[in-house]
Amino acid sequence: MSEKIQKVLANAGIGSRRQIETWIKDGRIQINGRLATIGDRMTYHDAVSVDGREIKLQRSKNQKTRVLIYHKPEGEMCTRNDPEGRPTIFESLPLIRNSRWICVGRLDFNTSGLLLITNDGELAHRLMHPASDIEREYAVRIHGEVTEDILHRLKKGVQLEDGLAQFHHIEDAGGHGANHWYHVSVTEGRNRLVRRLWESMGLTISRLIRIRFGNVYLPAGLRRGKHMELNDDEMDELEYFIRHTTNGSSLEKK
Repeated sequence: MSEKIQKVLANAGIGSRRQIETWIKDGRIQINGRLATIGDRMTYHDAVSVDGREIKLQRSKNQKTRVLIYHKPEGEMCTRNDPEGRPTIFESLPLIRNSRWICVGRLDFNTSGLLLITNDGELAHRLMHPASDIEREYAVRIHGEVTEDILHRLKKGVQLEDGLAQFHHIEDAGGHGANHWYHVSVTEGRNRLVRRLWESMGLTISRLIRIRFGNVYLPAGLRRGKHMELNDDEMDELEYFIRHTTNGSSLEKK
């Protein structure tokens, strides 16, 4: 059966659906010798090329789904190429044949912690889709006085420039003065959301570390700049988690 181009190529780990849609609009993708357009459909037996380079879809389709946990340090970008020449996370990842690594969401330049990396575009799509409501947890070191009123407002909801936002959960993680830590969680992947929520209260974040994405935690012994791969049991647990989150099963059909 035929499927939308962006879904087939994402499944093969070529890029995210959003990236592929942009490539189609930019005339970078050809299907069976002609330029692809938004809305076109294809099968794994069609000939496809990106920027003139042929993609072996059947070989990619038969690849095992892999997921890495990467401990991103501060000072790395989550893009493949940075115009300013700053280091990227992809420089630290292992080589992969007949596919490419896809970053599940992003962390900004000054944020460290857990990143999930996969070669399965459809899995990345399900993990990042707004309807999934997957919780992300962060350890945050705050500079400034955090009152009970501020905590109440952050949990109730704050109007930001791109809409209402709130912390799903806030936990006091200890410390004193300028070294006070909180654990907070959000269920959205909006750009710099955790920083913007605290900054809306006139507070400054001096450290921000993502420690959990869904049911996957940052391993205590995983050093910054290093990665580890989920084993078969952990992959099964991740798949089970996705299927049983809100709208998890319906995301598979889209």
